[in-house]
Amino acid sequence: MDKMGDMAGANIGQDRLLDTLEQLLQIEATDLKGALDQAADRLIGALGAEKVDISLHDPATDTLVAMGISDTPMGRRQQQIGMDRLPVANGGRVVEVYQTGEPYLTGRADEDPVVLLGFTEGLGIRSMLCVALDVGDERRGAVQACSTEVDRFTDEHRRFLEAVSSWVGMVAHRAELTEKLARDAAEAARRATADELVMVLAHDLGNHMVPLKARVDLVNRRARQLEDAKISEHAREAQVALSRLQKMIASMLDVARLDQGMFSLTLQPVDIAHLAHETARLFETRDGSIDVRAAEELVVSADPDALRQVLENLLSNARKHSPKGMPVVLEVGEEATRDGKLVVIDVRDQGPGIPPDLLPRLFDRFATGARSHGLGLGLYLARGIAEAHGGTLTVDSKSGKGAIFRLALPLAARP
Repeated sequence: MDKMGDMAGANIGQDRLLDTLEQLLQIEATDLKGALDQAADRLIGALGAEKVDISLHDPATDTLVAMGISDTPMGRRQQQIGMDRLPVANGGRVVEVYQTGEPYLTGRADEDPVVLLGFTEGLGIRSMLCVALDVGDERRGAVQACSTEVDRFTDEHRRFLEAVSSWVGMVAHRAELTEKLARDAAEAARRATADELVMVLAHDLGNHMVPLKARVDLVNRRARQLEDAKISEHAREAQVALSRLQKMIASMLDVARLDQGMFSLTLQPVDIAHLAHETARLFETRDGSIDVRAAEELVVSADPDALRQVLENLLSNARKHSPKGMPVVLEVGEEATRDGKLVVIDVRDQGPGIPPDLLPRLFDRFATGARSHGLGLGLYLARGIAEAHGGTLTVDSKSGKGAIFRLALPLAARP
């Protein structure tokens, strides 16, 4: 008779497990919190608990955050008193389960000094069951069931929750993937819209630039005829401003062509050392010099205008961020790799360095820092040109020690 009773209990447990798993599989994983809230509600009835939490670790704050909370009086009370966020530094049984992976079960939580007082005194919890939660083969948090009853949970409940937690992890993983896909789709749509707007804006501005430049040139010629120095000065300033605007429009069009795979190169042998000296002369000022270190001839197969555009961008940025009177170093050298020899061009400034928050997205489109005044397309375009040549453009920067931009290109075979 006892054996038959044990078998009946096992069947009841298995039925409850299968029913709970079926309910978990029916959750629509549209967003992470919504999915985990539903999962917590599904577990309440199966465990006979008064509260179920599904907590995930937040690395930014080193805190276990209850992303899924059952919609029960105790669950709502927990949020009111702030027990839905558990700093790892504060310890406690839930944190211990997350860190060790070992389950925890007690029917006398008020007698356990490691259990946080917020649970026992704030919520009146006596029975507590907690197991680790893995998401995508990585321990990410814990699942906790609580009750004000003494000795509410048994080893059978523990085994049940351990089995179910892997399915809860699958629900969380699926919800995170869904959120990521939604974010990626929104970002792709945003970028496509931005690309189209940039292209249209660049073409429209280019069309308006032609008559505007003609008028400014006419004013400049007229001022010279009248020998009016003041008007001539204003006209020259307007021409400089128009020249900058034309370069900005050209960059916008180049970026659009690059993204659409329409950016074409006219390859020919180019002496990088000569090009470096030639480009550096354009940026020599009284406030700072360009120290070019390129002794020998180094030839690459490249588009000279496109490479000049990259060097101009790097030298312009270095000049802007270098202290007054401090030189910018432009060094051209040769480097051997397993894939062959490279021409390496380093542009080094002695400025404050690139802010750590900007560094990971420095080569993204429209990425600008606090001291930037452009559209944030220059470095994106420069890297695209480098990659179109089969090369790379990278940066190394430390706070207070300036930045080094490195352009590496395949060295052409010497005849």
